[in-house]
Amino acid sequence: MHFHPGEINIRMADVVVVNKVDSATPEQIAEVRANVAAMNPRARVILARSALTLQGGDIKGKRVAVVEDGPTLTHGGMTFGAGVVAARRFGAAELVDPVPFATGELAATLARYPALEHLLPAMGYGPGQMHELEATLNAMPADLVLSATPIDLTRVLKLEKPVVRVRYELEEMAGDAAGKGQSNLTELLAPIVERARAGKTSGARH
Repeated sequence: MHFHPGEINIRMADVVVVNKVDSATPEQIAEVRANVAAMNPRARVILARSALTLQGGDIKGKRVAVVEDGPTLTHGGMTFGAGVVAARRFGAAELVDPVPFATGELAATLARYPALEHLLPAMGYGPGQMHELEATLNAMPADLVLSATPIDLTRVLKLEKPVVRVRYELEEMAGDAAGKGQSNLTELLAPIVERARAGKTSGARH
């Protein structure tokens, strides 16, 4: 409610998707819905979860070096992301602590955010940042790298460990927090898409 552009996005939205509800309590979900209603009472709300899958192998019983999307954890104020959730959900034996092995700006980032779980935030993809991330991952005593970043790390890093990627797809919930049915996201998006197409046809700019 107090950050840009999140607040203005909520106020302008026709549809608000409240995702990852399986990671929250009913009280937390109710609070989010109340905040949405207070800012934009006309918006329709969809409840959803992120269905996690692994791409590249099994991690059960393995020591994993988790790499997460950096801005989500730093600017976003979170202490863990999909990589940590997947490590626990799919039975990893250990999330290896990266702090003793991190160098340069990456080490400074970990020191700046001590509340982070045992994970490495991918803060950028410049040559220096990639070198530090690569060196840290190769130095960590892990069986594999568990990557929850949008980019495929194997395309930009030379890693000495197997890489398993965490993928997730939006999965709508059958009902809301009160157990009532809800509209389908595709159904709610249809008139928005039609308005956009009509505007494009008429030469309107969006």
